[in-house]
Amino acid sequence: MNSLPLLEDMHQISSHMVDAARANDWDRLVTLELDVSALRQRIADNDEEATSPSERARKVALMKQILAHDAEVRRHVEPWMAQVKVFLGKLPAGRAENG
Repeated sequence: MNSLPLLEDMHQISSHMVDAARANDWDRLVTLELDVSALRQRIADNDEEATSPSERARKVALMKQILAHDAEVRRHVEPWMAQVKVFLGKLPAGRAENG
C-alpha cells in the first residue's frame, strides 16, 4: 500500500493541531495527537511499494510540513507546560501525586 494518502491525512491533522494549540484547546490537541499517532503506526506497519520520483518528492514535502507544524505546536505547548509545572510546584506536598 502506498503511504502517500496516509501522509496527506497526517498533514491535514497536524494542521488542525496547530489551530488547536494556537487556541489553547488542549483537549482537542490531545485527541488530534492520538489520531496522528494511529496514522504514524499505520505508516510504520505499511509495506511500501515502489513510488515514483514525484510521489517521493510529495512525501518529503509533506514530512517537512508536518515537522514545521510540530514545531509550531511545541511553540505554543511548551510555555503552557512550564506554567503547569510552576502550578504543580506550588501545591502542598502530596497533593500533586494524589490529584
